Amino acid sequence: MSGNERKVDCGRRNLLVATACAGGVAGLAVAVPFLTSLSPSERAKAAGAPVEVDISKLAPGEMTTVEWQGKPVWIMRRTPAQLEVLTKIADELADPKSERNPSEFTPEYARNPERSREEHPEVLVVVAICTHLGCSPSGPFPEGSNAQLGDVAGFVCPCHGSTFDLAGRVFKAKPAPDNLMVPPYMFLSDNRILVGQDTKES
Repeated sequence: MSGNERKVDCGRRNLLVATACAGGVAGLAVAVPFLTSLSPSERAKAAGAPVEVDISKLAPGEMTTVEWQGKPVWIMRRTPAQLEVLTKIADELADPKSERNPSEFTPEYARNPERSREEHPEVLVVVAICTHLGCSPSGPFPEGSNAQLGDVAGFVCPCHGSTFDLAGRVFKAKPAPDNLMVPPYMFLSDNRILVGQDTKES
């Protein structure tokens, strides 16, 4: 084989390799956006995409935490005794009827002593961020287990001492100006909650 023939063969081989590589890159470029479109993007999650939660294993008195819009959300199944206390401590609370900034902190369906939907008053859904300076409260603490709460069960913000009952309502004379936020939510079934949406899509 002459030198010229070798040059031609090498040129053809290089051309074929380059074409194959270009095709592979193009195919990958098409495939990646397609695969990405099959799952919610991080941007969509951060923007507040609804989060579905199964609470079938949540026993009375237990609480779980999920994330929505990058914020922690508490979901608690309260006991009958815990619900009964909520109706007896209104005089100790700064905003027992959730009348302060209701459009921002409490949807209309949660403006009751339990701060929950009427179909499941035992289930509490609140954003676990103190309305004072954005710290994360601790709890729930049972009755008599926390000196700041005294004989009442609830949550305590360790940063500046704000205290909340088991409906997320702030006690009087505390730094937090508002109750804990109740996010939009709805029940898909008795044991499935959709956090971040409270009406059915048409």
